[in-house]
Amino acid sequence: MRELFKGFALAISMLTTVPFFKIHDFYKGINGYAVMFYPLVGFLLGAVLWGTHALLSPHIASAHLGIIIFVLWVLLTGALHLDGFSDTVDGLYAPKERALEVMKDSHVGGMGMIFGVTFLILKASSLAYFELFYLLPLILMLSRLNAVLAIYFYPYISKSGMGTLAKEELTKPQMLIALFYSFLIVLFYNKLLLLVSALLVLFVIKSIFVKRYGGFTGDIYGFTIEVTELVLLNALLFGFFA
Repeated sequence: MRELFKGFALAISMLTTVPFFKIHDFYKGINGYAVMFYPLVGFLLGAVLWGTHALLSPHIASAHLGIIIFVLWVLLTGALHLDGFSDTVDGLYAPKERALEVMKDSHVGGMGMIFGVTFLILKASSLAYFELFYLLPLILMLSRLNAVLAIYFYPYISKSGMGTLAKEELTKPQMLIALFYSFLIVLFYNKLLLLVSALLVLFVIKSIFVKRYGGFTGDIYGFTIEVTELVLLNALLFGFFA
């Protein structure tokens, strides 16, 4: 039970800027539990965003409120995954033999910055015109479920970092628990096609990066989360699953 609580606290600490349950000690035994809770943390983040929208929607113009939700989204996640997105883009524009070195550089390169800003503009615009805010918990949950599946099923090619601990400690039962409760929530929302779409995004990302590098890194996990969120937002915006 203690490991479960510590794992949940670590998941919150790693994926959010919420100033509670802060855990900075990644000791052996809780990292797999932390990954197991990633989709749940995503669901809770989405619930906060949805609740904020519901609370403010009678008082603020819808487009402006969408931008407010976007800003809150960035603040709650600390732009952690966006950093991984930018680093991954930098790696894609570097020679293959230097890509991993470029991704590890703490400075964001030109292409990473350009695509990062472009990505943020597109995400903000998507939320400005988005209407199905009650589905945000599902979107954030499925994007982090993709990270869980990537951690479990695909090689991790970095030699150090939190991703190494997550990969080593995530067990099959923990992965299945994350998949099971995520699936139950999807059934509750009656959005199976959204789950299929999320898995398709993961498959495409896997095809690109396993072929290019032989596996994933922590930055690519962040890239996966960000891209999944944007694809699902726009799939719903265009009315594919509404």
